[in-house]
Amino acid sequence: MGTRAIQNELLAAMPRKAYEALLPTLVPVTLGFGEVLYAANAPIAHVYFPCESMLSLLLPVENHIDIEVGLVGREGMVGASLSLGIAHSPVKALVQGAGSALRLSAAGFRRELARNPALQRAVNSYIHSLMAQITQTAACNRFHVVEARLARWLLMTRDRMRSSRFRMTHEFLSHMLGVRRVGITEAASSLQRQKLIEYTRGNISILDEPGLEAACCGCYGIVKSIVLPLAKAAA
Repeated sequence: MGTRAIQNELLAAMPRKAYEALLPTLVPVTLGFGEVLYAANAPIAHVYFPCESMLSLLLPVENHIDIEVGLVGREGMVGASLSLGIAHSPVKALVQGAGSALRLSAAGFRRELARNPALQRAVNSYIHSLMAQITQTAACNRFHVVEARLARWLLMTRDRMRSSRFRMTHEFLSHMLGVRRVGITEAASSLQRQKLIEYTRGNISILDEPGLEAACCGCYGIVKSIVLPLAKAAA
């Protein structure tokens, strides 16, 4: 494992020596689609660094379905609030892209933060980028039409999964975007008519990436421009 490329970009942003000091504490795991790592306001037992997996951060809203406020893939981690001294997750962490991740116990994470300044810097940079993503997503959900939001979400998923094909149902997408299922059906049908995506039995394929980028709102580009520079700055 130590000689292979580092799949998680937050960890890859650390100096190699600092990463190798952390490596023995990291446990490889496989996350399953639909698995809940934390419920909202539940204690954080472990932190996770996704490699090939992707997670949604969902916020419960009274008398409404949960709404997605953030996406986490190989660029980051879940459970980062532990570095701020917060032991409970403010959101529900739900696996929506199955795959590999690296896991570290909450106690182990705190110990490593105390003795590994490079890890603390990388986590701080990621928290900043995640806050920017959450803020932009809130504005997007308030002001932009469902079709543009769906295009943004599909592109963000593509970036984190590094694949233009993934599994997703209308019901799940309605939770992700906080709209009724009929709204997702109409938006997905519109993108399909434009030959930007293909949607069949819960499987989505992006057919025209430049076209989908043109169809989405500017929020996608804003969030993307924040994450990569911060990953480099953490090194």
